[in-house]
Amino acid sequence: MKVVDKMNASIKAGTTFFSFEFFPPRTDEGVENLFDRQDRMASYGPTFCDVTWGAGGSTAELTLEIASKMQNMICVETMMHLTCTNMPTEKLDDALKQLKQCGIQNVLALRGDPPKGQATFQAVEGGFASALDLVKYIRAKHGSHFGITVSGYPEAHPDIIVDDPQQMDKNYWADLHYLKDKIDAGGEVIITQLFYDVERFLKFEKDCRSIGIKCPIVPGIMPIMTYGGFQRMTGFCKTHVPPHISEALERVKDSDEALKNLGIDLGTAMCKRLLDAGAPGLHMYTLNLERSAVSILENLGLISKSKVTRPLPWRRPATDKRAQEQVRPIFWSNRPKSYLSRTSDWDEFPTGRWGNAKSPAYGTLSDYQFMRRHSCSGKWLQKARSAWGESLSSVDDVIKVFVSYCSGRVEVLPWSESMGMMTETNQIQKQLLQLNQRGFLTINSQPRIDGAPSSDPHVGWGGPNGYVYQKAYVEFFCSPQRWHSLQTRLKGAQSLTYMAVDAAGDLQSNIGPSEVNAVTWGVFPAKEVVQPTVVDPQSFTVWKDEAFQLWETEWGKLYEPESESHKVVTDIASTWFLVSVVDNDYVSGDLFKWFDEESANGHA
Repeated sequence: MKVVDKMNASIKAGTTFFSFEFFPPRTDEGVENLFDRQDRMASYGPTFCDVTWGAGGSTAELTLEIASKMQNMICVETMMHLTCTNMPTEKLDDALKQLKQCGIQNVLALRGDPPKGQATFQAVEGGFASALDLVKYIRAKHGSHFGITVSGYPEAHPDIIVDDPQQMDKNYWADLHYLKDKIDAGGEVIITQLFYDVERFLKFEKDCRSIGIKCPIVPGIMPIMTYGGFQRMTGFCKTHVPPHISEALERVKDSDEALKNLGIDLGTAMCKRLLDAGAPGLHMYTLNLERSAVSILENLGLISKSKVTRPLPWRRPATDKRAQEQVRPIFWSNRPKSYLSRTSDWDEFPTGRWGNAKSPAYGTLSDYQFMRRHSCSGKWLQKARSAWGESLSSVDDVIKVFVSYCSGRVEVLPWSESMGMMTETNQIQKQLLQLNQRGFLTINSQPRIDGAPSSDPHVGWGGPNGYVYQKAYVEFFCSPQRWHSLQTRLKGAQSLTYMAVDAAGDLQSNIGPSEVNAVTWGVFPAKEVVQPTVVDPQSFTVWKDEAFQLWETEWGKLYEPESESHKVVTDIASTWFLVSVVDNDYVSGDLFKWFDEESANGHA
């Protein structure tokens, strides 16, 4: 979807929007950390996020990769920067082609900085000399397909800022008319360069309107985070700094924490003034950091960490291709990016009832390449060994890791793409801890919910004034002995449905092969019942390959192939069962009693 359409809808509704900007890190570990941070920040509901294009196209490939993952895996509307620097026509065509392929419709067209080592900008042969050329070319080549954003400079472009007041005034107005040319050529949104003088932005906006610019003008906000960084950036951009800001920074420049807190306070006051004056939204230059940008938005009341709204229990993809998707198997709840990757080539998606588990087929495991570069890095291996054990002597050592995960002492397992357990599992943490202590190694679960408000901060989702429901669910690995003992008890429980499978594909279940069980649903005003997560045997048999393989590709990878530790892991992967159990009594059922032999016998 075009960013301008989202902005205009927000403006019409009288709501304030915000967005985040990121840049491509220089290291693999930095990229990994960036995706984790983006995943968290996307949960606050930005209208879009954008990613910069390195000077001279130096990060072009990585920028495209990050943009694609933001759009399709993190599921946030994404805008990618495009610059003229070292950008011949064929290279631009290739970038735009890739954007189309991954469903990105938004670009920020910039001239860009000179390549490293060059003092002035020069167009390459067959390339573009200005952002205006870029806008014209994209519109001529692709019509209205792309939403094009352009940059605006409240104090004029740094290249034309001079000391002479009369010449500066001429330069300023020439820059404004050039900005209008970019809009007339096809630009639809203006995002400004950083500034710290609110009055200069307000004058800039007024002057833009006076020459006929009518599109959204979004102030670009760069929170002050470090003294040195602030001095470098304002010097490079020739940014005017009001005396009261300079004086305040000088007083705390020797304390990093105090300066960062001051930056948040100054940013909050500045943004409040902008919003009070009518700014439709804010574009936050994050510098790939989270605290300052998020704190400012929190102070303004634009987000609340305790009330992150979810349209569905899983984050809805930002691509139009998946716009109708409403149902997913619960098995991938903790690995949504894997699920998105494995279904990326589907032609259609289920809309209320799960019906295409076999056709088109799920992608193979090798298709899942999202951010797994860290699996080969020394730092990741060290981190994993610290969490899962430098060595394993028996299954008991593996059980201890799962118990530590449920207790919060270990933050990551191979079957989860995020850090730590979901907040809703706090309701059943005690029961999960007991299960793992008994050798039922849980990888997915949810508590039963009987009509919680859709606004509930832990389990709520969907629109306002609704109610959500869940059947208690648990998914785990266990030894054949434990499974056969448990299965005997489960057969005596009329409200329970189960599936169990080993790595070889031996499926044991008390439901039919084509049956589908809704385990999460919601009721909302003027809507049909929405059932976003289900359990079904067809998807379970697909998921089991991935679930078992993770023992070896993630955990087993820590140890030498012939070691005792590696044997412990591979024995589990080759002989244990993966089990899924649903308690269909969402009103008063007690799923976890059936795992305790004494309690289950009393129930039967």
